Amino acid sequence: MRVSFFMPRQMVVFYWALLGLIVTTGIAVAADSDIAKRTMSLHEAVAKTIEHNPDLRAFSHQLNAQQGRVQQAGLAPSPEFNIELEDILGTGNNKGVDSAQATFSISWVLERGVRQRYVDAAHAGSSLIEVEADIKQLDAAAETARRYLVSLAYQAREVNADKTIQLAEETIKSVHKRVKAGKTPEAELSRAQAELARRKLEREDIEHELLSANRRLAAQWGETVLTFSRVEGDITRLPQVASFEALKARLPQNPEFARLVSDQLLKKAELQLALAQDKSSWRINAGIRHTNVGNDQAFVAGISMPFGERTRNPGRIAEARANLAGTKDEERATRIRVETALYVMHEKLQHSFHIIQKVRDQIIPPLEQALTETRRAYKLGRYSYLELRSVQGELLDAHNALIEASIDAHRNIIEIERLTGVRITQPVSLLKQTNP
Repeated sequence: MRVSFFMPRQMVVFYWALLGLIVTTGIAVAADSDIAKRTMSLHEAVAKTIEHNPDLRAFSHQLNAQQGRVQQAGLAPSPEFNIELEDILGTGNNKGVDSAQATFSISWVLERGVRQRYVDAAHAGSSLIEVEADIKQLDAAAETARRYLVSLAYQAREVNADKTIQLAEETIKSVHKRVKAGKTPEAELSRAQAELARRKLEREDIEHELLSANRRLAAQWGETVLTFSRVEGDITRLPQVASFEALKARLPQNPEFARLVSDQLLKKAELQLALAQDKSSWRINAGIRHTNVGNDQAFVAGISMPFGERTRNPGRIAEARANLAGTKDEERATRIRVETALYVMHEKLQHSFHIIQKVRDQIIPPLEQALTETRRAYKLGRYSYLELRSVQGELLDAHNALIEASIDAHRNIIEIERLTGVRITQPVSLLKQTNP
């Protein structure tokens, strides 16, 4: 029997939640004949992960193994056919087989409810493995979203690096004009050229990191050869997020709690099995006895009942009770851990939003104005190259800070949605496009 992964309700909700995080920009998938230059969407990345992720495919064998345990648990012990010969090959009247007695009987075990407890425990184990399969799928989807975000982040850094190079090239033109006019020493032109070379090296570093990030993303669905070069999305599109109390109310949808419920059911089934095994199994038999003397037949029947200690399974019963009690404490500990993690991530997300707002509204606009004024003053000879370079660097740092804060915000959103198991956001454009 082949067991394949399915898409549970929590998985569907979380799947679409991930798709709402980043892929809301309207960037079209490239219709390029060269497959290596195509754009990968988050929708496609998650779908390929669920279908082809190596870890998920390996876990399917555990599901198949559990199906075998369920099948085995439902099998009752086979009846036994017994043949018993008496009064043969003896002496006197029992010489030879003249006085032989032959008994033909069938015996079977009365398990007294044990078999059903085996079946209940096996089904409870199946439920737990199915929940664990759901969790693995959610983890795989979340990890794909994280790696997708890393690729998207390097693409944003790449765009910012291109703007930096463009700014450095424009600076060289301005410095070159002043050098030709004899208003600036050639050393400033050399410094500007060195700055351009340094920015190009940074751009190359980002390109290599992006290639590695895409390779790690493709590994999520088992590919070792890239079939895409870009991912779809806009890192600057950020959502409005619900309050902590609203998110806290959604924590019961976390699949970890479903796992705890299934684990508790399994521990209850194991306790019931241990209690059932504490009862001794009875064996009954029935058959026919034939005697050569008189050529007579008679019906025979019997029953076997163990005796001795009344309690046969005290250790396993105590173990099962302790395991069941432990699941309740584990549930409480998990609730505290998850709620604390949610609070911390929500605070980090709010802090990222605060940084983004300040950088976008109070830092970048005045720096852009300062750069415009500094360029004008530099052309007129009022400011030095050092002052121009200083303002440019401050503006570029502000744009980098904006990108990094956006990345942190998306990263926390992914983790929050992984904790709650539901989509918590409605993407809106909080950031406006700004150019250094």
